[in-house]
Amino acid sequence: MKPILVVGASVGGSTAANTLADAGIPVVMLERDLSWVKPCGGALPPVAFEEFAIPQSLISRKVSKAVIHSPSERKAEIDVVGLEERANDYVAMVCREDLDPYLRQRAVNQGAQLIEGKLVDLSVDADGVTATYTEKNSKVQKTLKAEAVIGADGAYSPTARLLGLPRLPYCIAIQERIRLPGDKMALWEEAAHLYLGEEVSPDLYAWVFPKSDHVAVGCGAGPGKTREMRQLLSNLKDRIASDLEGGETFIEEAHALPIHPRKRMAFERAMLVGDAAGLVAGTSGEGIYWAMKSAARAAETLIETLPDTSLAALRRYEQRWWKEYGTMYRFLQWLQGWGYGNRRQMEVFTDMCRNHHVQQFTFESYMHKQMTPVPWLSQMQMTGDIIAAQVRHYLPTQRAWT
Repeated sequence: MKPILVVGASVGGSTAANTLADAGIPVVMLERDLSWVKPCGGALPPVAFEEFAIPQSLISRKVSKAVIHSPSERKAEIDVVGLEERANDYVAMVCREDLDPYLRQRAVNQGAQLIEGKLVDLSVDADGVTATYTEKNSKVQKTLKAEAVIGADGAYSPTARLLGLPRLPYCIAIQERIRLPGDKMALWEEAAHLYLGEEVSPDLYAWVFPKSDHVAVGCGAGPGKTREMRQLLSNLKDRIASDLEGGETFIEEAHALPIHPRKRMAFERAMLVGDAAGLVAGTSGEGIYWAMKSAARAAETLIETLPDTSLAALRRYEQRWWKEYGTMYRFLQWLQGWGYGNRRQMEVFTDMCRNHHVQQFTFESYMHKQMTPVPWLSQMQMTGDIIAAQVRHYLPTQRAWT
């Protein structure tokens, strides 16, 4: 059997390769630049560490609270707790320069071959997949024959482009990592802070995420906002300047996030996972878990169907994915448009996040990665609070909120 080619050796590609290699299937990972660290907020639910056997030592910080800051600086403080208290009630903050190499090396230890090179051509025919790549060090162009290809190569996915697919619409995220004096760092250690407001993000949110020895300060914005990003980040830093005083920026980074899933993720002898498939969750922008989960599902589909790599066989991955997660993706996309639509709506969104039922069901779903059924009485209470907030913030005479 020819190997399976996995393009991209970040969290998604490494997970796909590890899953395949563990099943005894030959696999080659092609990564453009092994020294590159993907810019990322770095939030992961604890279930990811259990599901993908990731050691706890890779957690840079455990966050027990989330704080939503409205445009008028009203706050919604949320404990990271679902419907009942558990030992792993936290959001794990990781650094990609630690997580990615670990996952990559684990796949190599299982038997995956790792090549550092740039994919330049891809063709699919009845005999398999032919990939042409340029080795990074030698600059020599080589070809590789594979049974099938998994594209795990990010928002700009060369795999998707070479398969003839259009580029997805994407958001831009920009971030600085800042080391703070001890007294300032202590202000950020327990909570992930999310900031709303057109001056820091017209249609998404800005953030401060704590790590073991620094904070990640960043913001995201939708299509067409690339030129505005530095100013938006500067506005955020001005907004929280007193709490960043004495800090030293040691990394500046930016990256693209797809904002809509692809209609098709499976093709003849090819599948797309993670950002390449547009599988970033709306509202939150969460991508690490979904990259790993989709990569594992794609690899499991191949394990089930090989040597059959036909469209009909590989579409099982796509069909199962949307059957399990379609409702969640559609809801989060809708919530993003509803909650971040304008300044007043951001105030309504903040009020919604103050509702105890919203907090519980949000984190129950986040921690376990499935839509949690909401009892009708809780639905009525949440709906009533949201309607009241809509009225309160859209009344023309309303000037101040508490």
